Amino acid sequence: MKLTIVQTGAVPAHLQPQFNDYPLMFRQMFETTGEGLSFDDADARSGTLPDPADLEGIVITGSPAGVYEDHAWLPPLRDFIRRAYDNGTPMLGVCFGHQIMADALGGDVRKSEKGWGLGRHTYRIESRPGFMGDAPATLSVACSHQDQVIVVPPSADVFLASDFAPHAGLVYRSGRAMSVQPHPEFDDAYATALVEMRREKAPGTVIDAALTSMQTPSDSQKLRAIIRNFFDSTR
Repeated sequence: MKLTIVQTGAVPAHLQPQFNDYPLMFRQMFETTGEGLSFDDADARSGTLPDPADLEGIVITGSPAGVYEDHAWLPPLRDFIRRAYDNGTPMLGVCFGHQIMADALGGDVRKSEKGWGLGRHTYRIESRPGFMGDAPATLSVACSHQDQVIVVPPSADVFLASDFAPHAGLVYRSGRAMSVQPHPEFDDAYATALVEMRREKAPGTVIDAALTSMQTPSDSQKLRAIIRNFFDSTR
C-alpha cells in the first residue's frame, strides 16, 4: 500500500535544525510497524491536491492552523476529505488532521475552554473496532493542541477519550477512516521541545505538569500498531 502524506503544517522554524519535518516523521513512524508500505507526499497548503480516487491511502498531518481560520487552502482540503470518504479511500488524520476530518464530515471543532493540552496524556479505549487487536485499556501518548472536536460527526464513533479530550479518537462507520488527537509520530524530544515552546502562551502550572507527564512511559508504539492494523484492514 502507498500512503500519501498530506502535509498541513511544518515544524516550527527554530526547531527545524534539530528535528525532521512532519512527512518524514510519519514515514519513520510507519517504518517501526513493519514492511509493506511506500509513501508519497502532497502539500495541502499549495491549494492543489491529487484526486483521492487515485490514492491507496491518506495521512493528514498536524498543523498550527485552526479549521475555523480563513486560509485559502482549507476549502480544497475539506473537499478532498469528503471525496476521499465518499470514495472509500483509507484515511487517517492526526491532531489538525483529526480536527479537519471531523469538520469536513459534519462535526464541530473549536478552541477549547480547557486551554492547552500538552505533554503525555492518557486516553481510555472507549470502543474496540476490529483493528484494535489486543490494545490495552489505556494509551499514553504525547499531545500538543488547544482546539478540540466538540461535536462528533454523525458518521463517526469515539474510540479514544480522556477527561481533557472526550473525542480524542474517532473511527468512521465506513470502516475506511479514523483519526486521533494525540501524536504517535512524535518522539519524546520533539514533544518536550513543543512544551517548552509554549512557556509564554500557557500557564506555568500547565507547562510544569506537561514536563512531568513526559516521565510517563510512552504507548506511542502501541498506537502506531493500531494505526497500521487499520490500514492493513482496509486492503
